[in-house]
Amino acid sequence: MKSGMADIPPEHAAILRVIRSIPRGRVASYGEIARRAGLPGRARLVGRILGDYSALKLPWQRVLRSDGRIAFPRGSSGYREQRARLTDEGIAVRNGRIDLGRFGWQRDVDAELWKLV
Repeated sequence: MKSGMADIPPEHAAILRVIRSIPRGRVASYGEIARRAGLPGRARLVGRILGDYSALKLPWQRVLRSDGRIAFPRGSSGYREQRARLTDEGIAVRNGRIDLGRFGWQRDVDAELWKLV
């Protein structure tokens, strides 16, 4: 686990910023986070960073697979905790899946900022 913020590589810091900016009640895929951080194709790096920087209290529950599924094995403690956290935020979880059309992070930044949708 990484501890000091000063020794975080720039690409890791970019991913951490994106994860922190996912709004409450919204979700994003590993790949979407990588793209927003300027690192397309680096979805696996996003997963690794979530594990490496767990002490930073990131909103990790808002990060899902590209098909909207929770990545933890069904029934595991991680799965149960992520499901509970998402539910607490008002996100509906059905059979381990979240409707990205309904709860996905808004791709139109102006619309999200100004609530135009």
